[in-house]
Amino acid sequence: MSEPAGAAPRAPELTLLARAYCHLCDDMREALVPLARRHGATIVEIDVDADAALERAHGDRVPVLFLGAPADGVELCHYHLAADAVEAALGAAGR
Repeated sequence: MSEPAGAAPRAPELTLLARAYCHLCDDMREALVPLARRHGATIVEIDVDADAALERAHGDRVPVLFLGAPADGVELCHYHLAADAVEAALGAAGR
């Protein structure tokens, strides 16, 4: 979907499904911040344990990173940051 004429392009949104006391979540968050900043992307973090449906669907693979929202976005990686895949997705989203 393209932006209306004259509208500023929306910043890409990354959604990180994470949980408290998760060292993999901490590692992914830390590695993701500079990458997102470089592309002007926003990061939305959701506690997977606070949403029963998300916990059922993704709880065993946390952290999980999406371009967009979990419901209709694209899963980019889980467990560990796949920096190349995230870079490619953010580059394509910024065009």
